[in-house]
Amino acid sequence: MSTSKTITFTLFIAALLSSCDAATNATSQPLFPAILIFGDSTVDTGNNNYHSQTIFKAKHLPYGIDLPNHKASGRFTNGKIFSDIIATKLNIKQFVPPFLQPNLSDQEIVTGVCFASAGAGYDDHTSLSTQAIRVLDQQKMFKNYIARLKSIVGDKKAMEIIKNALVVISAGPNDFILNYYDIPSRRLEFPHISGYQDFVLQRLDNFVRELYSLGCRKIMVGGLPPMGCLPIQMTAKFRNALRFCLEQENRDSVLYNQKLQNLLPQIEASLTGSKILYSNVYDPMMDMMQNPSKYGFKETKRGCCGTGHLETSFMCNAFSPTCRNHSEFLFFDSIHPSEATYNYMGNFLDTQIRVWLSLRLKS
Repeated sequence: MSTSKTITFTLFIAALLSSCDAATNATSQPLFPAILIFGDSTVDTGNNNYHSQTIFKAKHLPYGIDLPNHKASGRFTNGKIFSDIIATKLNIKQFVPPFLQPNLSDQEIVTGVCFASAGAGYDDHTSLSTQAIRVLDQQKMFKNYIARLKSIVGDKKAMEIIKNALVVISAGPNDFILNYYDIPSRRLEFPHISGYQDFVLQRLDNFVRELYSLGCRKIMVGGLPPMGCLPIQMTAKFRNALRFCLEQENRDSVLYNQKLQNLLPQIEASLTGSKILYSNVYDPMMDMMQNPSKYGFKETKRGCCGTGHLETSFMCNAFSPTCRNHSEFLFFDSIHPSEATYNYMGNFLDTQIRVWLSLRLKS
């Protein structure tokens, strides 16, 4: 990032934080009646636990070790993930339950659930290789959710809740890691990364439009993180003994995010009454990696679990040694951030959301 962009970004964050403080002091009421979450393991709160075919599960320690009950919940980190943190800060609920969890209460349904699945992506090839719940099938789950919501509060109230709910979409890294970088199954069809990016973005476009057709209006869409700085991607380059970030993959992430930022206003303009927010995850994560001491991190190149180079899901388990201080590691396993990182991300995104709401109310 250039110096001018860095300064602009810093000033923007300062303005966001100021607005956030004012908004927090102004009200303790939920800013949205519900939160609805779609995507991959970054936002999966446990759906894969209740789906027999999914490969990636986090229903064993050390996942969840820092949750209040110290039990694994299906979240791929040591505690809360950023969607829980956003829901908490927006005064909706403390934890967002997975839709597939048996015996969900009516109140949990009314205030929102998670449909995400670890291993999922916008590209159906991604979910085929991981047996994750496809984004298309997450949409089908959402239809079942709507039916139950209507049975609880009636048709009119249900559609009012969905219209005003915050919809969070977080996916994309699996598509590139599993189909282009580490397992190049899509490279014959898309010899240049830009072509595959466009394909993924078209699938994302279709998904947003489908959610709109089902009544969603307030939608936050996440960009890509610095994929070349994920510990597992550093490990994938066997000669990377010094474990430096893969700059080409980071450049690919930046290009994808630029395309996404251009696409979302176009989608919004074509969908009457929609309000779509781009969720910037790249810049804050990169800042954590480049300035770890500012956030209290001592390790950014490997995960807390095991060696931190390769372990994730079933490879990160009760027999894996873990770091002593979880909050000093940016990553908990070789792919997923620690709860400390998710806390910073959640605070950052909460601020984005509040400013977005404030600007939209004035427009």
